[in-house]
Amino acid sequence: MHYKGFIFDFNGTLYRDDAYQKAAWGVISSRLRGGRALTEEEMVQHVNGWPGAAVFRYLLGRPLPQQEVWRLLGEKEAIYRELCQKDAANFRLIAGAEGFLDALKRKGVPMTIATGSEIVNVRFFMEQFRLDRWFALERIVYDDGQLPGKPNPEIYQKAAANLGLPPEACVVAEDAPAGVAAARAAGIGRILAVAQGEAADRMAALPGVDKVMADFTALDADALFDPSPR
Repeated sequence: MHYKGFIFDFNGTLYRDDAYQKAAWGVISSRLRGGRALTEEEMVQHVNGWPGAAVFRYLLGRPLPQQEVWRLLGEKEAIYRELCQKDAANFRLIAGAEGFLDALKRKGVPMTIATGSEIVNVRFFMEQFRLDRWFALERIVYDDGQLPGKPNPEIYQKAAANLGLPPEACVVAEDAPAGVAAARAAGIGRILAVAQGEAADRMAALPGVDKVMADFTALDADALFDPSPR
């Protein structure tokens, strides 16, 4: 199979933000659940890679009107963005990401982002990390309140369509089980997992994961998109 496009998850994949996500969700969880923060298991099973509406449904035990979801998500994301910027030393793309993105751009490989974040966060990171060097905003797929979130495959089906490619011609980089499940269900041709430590072991055990890597430093764009038959 000749791979022709690359789709990136963002949070935890291009930007290592697990600690800030956990802290922000912890604040919101405590507000909504009488001081009870999220456990590590809850983060893995009910938060990481899931859309905001699903997380709040879990926290409150009921479905929420979209307007209430946006309000609560706005509070959480404001906390999250503040935490990101406070940690100035680590406020950057994951190791090797810029070089790999530059290599894809030189090769003319179409690429985009498929994220469970909403547009305010997408615009925030587009500006802060100058993501427009590699990504067109109109191609990015994000939580607009209409698209089912991961693990539903539609987010990756739409991302591939935005690149003008069938899913099987695309490579995906993901950091969460829900995202891997979405990519696999969408028929993505190759799935790369970005994870470290125990999380790497969990990701390696998931069906469909072709490779687990700590970051992008050792990922070779020429080898990945070699035009020779596979």
